Amino acid sequence: MPTALPRLDEGERLDRLRLIRTENVGPVAFRHLLARYRSAAAALQALPDLARRGGRRRALKVPSIDDAKREFASVERIGTALLVLGDPDYPARLAAIDDAPPCLSIAGDPRLLSRPSIAVVGGRNASVNGCRFAGSLARAFGEAGYAVVSGLARGIDAAAHEGSIDSGTVAVLAGGIDVTYPPEHAGLLRRIVDSGTAVAEMPVGTEPQARHFPTRNRIISGLTLGTVVVEAAKRSGSLITARRALDQGREVFAVPGSPLDPRCTGCNALIQDGAALLIQDAQDVLSALDFLPSVNLAVGKAGGLCDPGPVPLPTETDHSVRQTVLDALGPEPVPVDELIRGCQLSAPIVATALLEAELAGLVDRYPGNQVARRMGTPA
Repeated sequence: MPTALPRLDEGERLDRLRLIRTENVGPVAFRHLLARYRSAAAALQALPDLARRGGRRRALKVPSIDDAKREFASVERIGTALLVLGDPDYPARLAAIDDAPPCLSIAGDPRLLSRPSIAVVGGRNASVNGCRFAGSLARAFGEAGYAVVSGLARGIDAAAHEGSIDSGTVAVLAGGIDVTYPPEHAGLLRRIVDSGTAVAEMPVGTEPQARHFPTRNRIISGLTLGTVVVEAAKRSGSLITARRALDQGREVFAVPGSPLDPRCTGCNALIQDGAALLIQDAQDVLSALDFLPSVNLAVGKAGGLCDPGPVPLPTETDHSVRQTVLDALGPEPVPVDELIRGCQLSAPIVATALLEAELAGLVDRYPGNQVARRMGTPA
């Protein structure tokens, strides 16, 4: 059994919140900075120089300690809690993914996040039979001792929550923890919080926007041992959840459907491409998960702050190296491993150059450990 992490002191928790709320600092940069500098305070101190080396001309916007205190207070004021990556209660399976959310607002019972869990996701425009089947799957998973995770969307997500609300369900929200989307699910969300858990990465009060849903989906898959997709169309957002699950090394299952029904084309494609196991009932999923070495998976070190070892920082004379990395990037995302091979530079040097460029606003991160050049004038 993993040893419980010591509780972070209040100053470090505040600084970790300040770090992730800093301009141009995303989840991957946050993780690299903490691994390198060991504390958020040291990382915050290093930010100006790193951004300058990457080509930043203006100062980064860094929240003050008072700003962080106000955010913690706003979460507590609505009866919820804020977990930061490294807290002992932060769910270990989620902490194990490369782009784990550095902070999570939690409503309801946080212990449910540590229970073995399965995601059930699918299309919003689902059929009656599809919703009925998703609900029956969720009910069976709950009876087998699993929590069921979904995204509170219309259709399959709502059916999955309804089917598992008595046994334990987790709703992952795209906006702030206090913002219900879609609005008609306000009653469902209250029932989920009463008996289960809701989580959100975005700050309190954030209205969900289109770009928030793909990032939300990585949390759904990251919390779970496997993701079940029911009635997903070719462009369904639930296919993003499936891809993220595959990137995270988790299992993916799909329910086949009629080739004449466009709502099933995504699921059928997952099966046809070998990306998902075909299932016909809940037992197919439960039997497959029984073969995993542990219901907790290989989640790495408790708390998820893996140590990549010393990462050498380029010196002031290494501008040509950093430029080589930037010149190799275009507007289309490319895997970092492929970038390393193309540049013929060491992985630590490329990682540092990317970190500096990201802080400078020159590079964007994408799912699946991919990066792209941000086109336009440097910040």
